Amino acid sequence: MEDIINHITFKPAVTDADFSDAKCLFLQYAQSLDIDLGFQGFDNELTNISIQYNKPTGAILLAYKDDLAVGCAGIRQFDKRIAELKRMFVQPEYRRYKIGRHLMEMAIDAAIGSGYESIRLDTLSYMKNAIGLYRSFGFYEIPAYRFNPADDAIYMEKRLS
Repeated sequence: MEDIINHITFKPAVTDADFSDAKCLFLQYAQSLDIDLGFQGFDNELTNISIQYNKPTGAILLAYKDDLAVGCAGIRQFDKRIAELKRMFVQPEYRRYKIGRHLMEMAIDAAIGSGYESIRLDTLSYMKNAIGLYRSFGFYEIPAYRFNPADDAIYMEKRLS
């Protein structure tokens, strides 16, 4: 385990290659779900990934094992004061290395750096580990703030200021 941890690096997406890696991870994330993300305009999101998730209102944070992208987290503007955390994903074989925790720290820092007052997300009730991670960072449940057709959707928020 220690050896793999020493080979994990983290960085924000900046180059076209970075955004291409993020797009691949977003697709892996979507394929891992039991819901079609079409209701969220997922195809448009992929087409405009470097616009929606880029400075000054957004970011994509990436985790790499050597040169292989293994995890990501996206921040984008929901409104002028609220960021939205999207596409938090770590490939299953890398989940025990606390990569998600580090990506979450980076995502929160990016949201604060962009001047947001809070950060929101929606998730599904069966994603117990993700929900535990969100709670450990101070996220709490809120009423629905956007449409999600899943009956078991959970909406969460964290105040940043």
